[in-house]
Amino acid sequence: MDKIHSISEAIQGRMTRYTHADFGDDASVNSVQLTEGISTSVTHIRYYPGVKLWVVRSTLERILLFLSAFLLMVGLVLAIVINVIEHSLHEARIAQLKFEAEQPCLNSSCVHVASHVLEAMDLSIDPCEDFYSYSCNGWVKANPIPDGKSNWGTFMKLEQQNWLVIKQVLEQPIETFKSKAEKKAKIYYESCLDSNDTVESRGAGPVLELLRKLGGWNISESGFSLANWTLQNTIQLVQNKYNIGALFSYAVGEDDRNSSRHVLQMDQSGLSLPTRDNYLNKTEEHVKILDAYLEYMIKFGVLLGGELNSTRSQMESVLEFETRLANITTPSDLRRDEESLYHLTTLAELQEKSDFIDWRQFFENAMKVVQKKISSKQQIVIYAPEYLGNLSELIKEYQNTNEGKITLNNYLVWQTIRVFTLCLSKPFRDAYKGFKTALTGSDGGEEPQWRYCIQDTNNVLGFALGAIFVREIFNPDSKEQAETMINNVRNAFKRNFKNLEWMDEDTRKVAIDKADAISDMIGYPEFIKDVHHLDERFDNLNIGPGTYFENNVNIIFYNLKKNLEKINEPVNKTTWSMVPSTVNAYYTPTKNQMVFPAGILQNPFYDPQFPESLNYGAMGVVMGHELTHAFDDQGRQYDKNGNLNHWWNNKTVDRFKERTKCVVEQYNKYKINNKNVDGNQTLGENIADNGGLKAAYHAYLDMMESKPEPRKLPGLSLNHKQLFFVAFAQVWCSAFTKESTNLELEKDSHSPAKFRVIGAVSNLKEFSDEFNCKVDSKMNPKNKCEVW
Repeated sequence: MDKIHSISEAIQGRMTRYTHADFGDDASVNSVQLTEGISTSVTHIRYYPGVKLWVVRSTLERILLFLSAFLLMVGLVLAIVINVIEHSLHEARIAQLKFEAEQPCLNSSCVHVASHVLEAMDLSIDPCEDFYSYSCNGWVKANPIPDGKSNWGTFMKLEQQNWLVIKQVLEQPIETFKSKAEKKAKIYYESCLDSNDTVESRGAGPVLELLRKLGGWNISESGFSLANWTLQNTIQLVQNKYNIGALFSYAVGEDDRNSSRHVLQMDQSGLSLPTRDNYLNKTEEHVKILDAYLEYMIKFGVLLGGELNSTRSQMESVLEFETRLANITTPSDLRRDEESLYHLTTLAELQEKSDFIDWRQFFENAMKVVQKKISSKQQIVIYAPEYLGNLSELIKEYQNTNEGKITLNNYLVWQTIRVFTLCLSKPFRDAYKGFKTALTGSDGGEEPQWRYCIQDTNNVLGFALGAIFVREIFNPDSKEQAETMINNVRNAFKRNFKNLEWMDEDTRKVAIDKADAISDMIGYPEFIKDVHHLDERFDNLNIGPGTYFENNVNIIFYNLKKNLEKINEPVNKTTWSMVPSTVNAYYTPTKNQMVFPAGILQNPFYDPQFPESLNYGAMGVVMGHELTHAFDDQGRQYDKNGNLNHWWNNKTVDRFKERTKCVVEQYNKYKINNKNVDGNQTLGENIADNGGLKAAYHAYLDMMESKPEPRKLPGLSLNHKQLFFVAFAQVWCSAFTKESTNLELEKDSHSPAKFRVIGAVSNLKEFSDEFNCKVDSKMNPKNKCEVW
């Protein structure tokens, strides 16, 4: 609108000058005094030369002069008329442009997206008081949590749409599939559906056979012999065949200090419940969860032949052991300093610090499956040395008595068999429901089996399903368009560095270098489109019809073997950790890499037909979020090559930490269900939310700088800058049960959806400017937190 007015004024200015130039000069010529008197000294008579000249003219000359004067007058009149007409046409054109600009966009795409945006909103809410409710109350009201779910949101809704696409393909005849890998996915999916009731007819058989392989379980008649039992052998079976993180977890991953190589890594693990607080906080809510967990354990044991009272007693001992594990486990909010967590040692040194098993023997046993050798000098990164030291003391205490040894075996076996609960018959699955309800507020019972099975197949054979998904639904043009958006967001993020007074110039330069070095992977890895490479990836995975339990056992071992094969091998920094159909994205600090799967590059996050305000508000913020992770409290500790490295000026580090305190304190104050958000636990994600929103918004402004303001969407009075923020908020529209919200507050590194929205917008001055929020309104506090 403003541009149209300025154009009109400029045109009128040019026409005014034109008017003066065309007519002003003629007027001065005609003002020469032709009637000035002429006198002589002889006659002293005043003459009027003009009259005299006219008198002496011939008739023809007088006619010609008259015609000339007449034509001149006509020309002057025509010029005036033409000017008036031109001016009127200009005014009409400006008015037309202004009218058109004020009219909403009424093509089918605009009408469609406007409908969805508007339906999700609650215009009765003041956006300056609660922007999340303003943007999402309509969505929450229209989208109750489906039966069987504990939460429901934009991400999950799109994910289920993706699953529906995959389901339609998986139901086709097997001969129509293009690769062996895709056929394995179909076989696995059908084994999960269990249309022939094979799982039901087998009952407890599969898990009883597993117990015998593990050396038996004292709770059931499965061959347990205390005389033949050793902790070393049982741990090796549990960890090195079934990949169960009981007591501790280990894996092969990129070395944080030398990300070009793979190295063994070990960390604390072994709790069945999501957090240590579930064991240690004796509130009514936590006691309810513990009671439900114990009941689940008891039912499972009885289903395997255990006597009720004996099973209860032994499971109570297992729960007590887990509680003691929780007591020596470090809370997640105290494990955010990557440098303090990293401890590179050798197996020999590990043996000195934690000697409850023979570590060299343990890892030699693990490496047999990949035919690689291990020595006592083998390097390993320990992320929880204090935990492993305390664990060693705890294990020795239990090893001193037969009852303690039985408890240790019961715990290790329970940690293994509980993983397979959903692969067993209905009585086992029903035993789990009560526990799940206490934990999440939903038992999942009403969800169609096909949905669970698609999700399960995606978890275990996601790249095979990815080939199907990309072929069926992904627009290849989206990769190029997403790349452009990423670069725009990156450029906006970098440009903001000059405004950060807390950052010194040297750190600013290397930060720009790191931002430039971040690689991005979009859509899918190329190998999934190559049948040979896809089949090769899953060549050693055995999947059979009607053997759902065994299929899961095979997948666990297959994944373990794939991981161990990487030991001492160079790192391929183009590998993916997320499958293509996933509605999510991630950043990996050791690879300095962002990944945006095909699953999220679609409506409502991204659509080529959408106004750019919506694309940047939704997908652009997701991109900015992942980019900012490279500079959050953990990501900033890694340099541009993905190495844990002290590459910042010390004073800049101190000033950065001061700014992050503001973020911690801000989010600590947010409360839901009478529980506060943990600002330390969620710090990295909160920094990324705030930085991502700011970078994406300025990327949008930069892109639109030379373009006219787009037409408004029909039914919405908002301009497109305001729509940007609405699109951001509506990404997080969601509903949760009380139980799942409480669980999220305890274990999740993300703040609840509402606070992801209001926390970020309340820190961004540009938001308050666009919505004219008064200072000290809830969305425009006087004191704002800014890191990036």
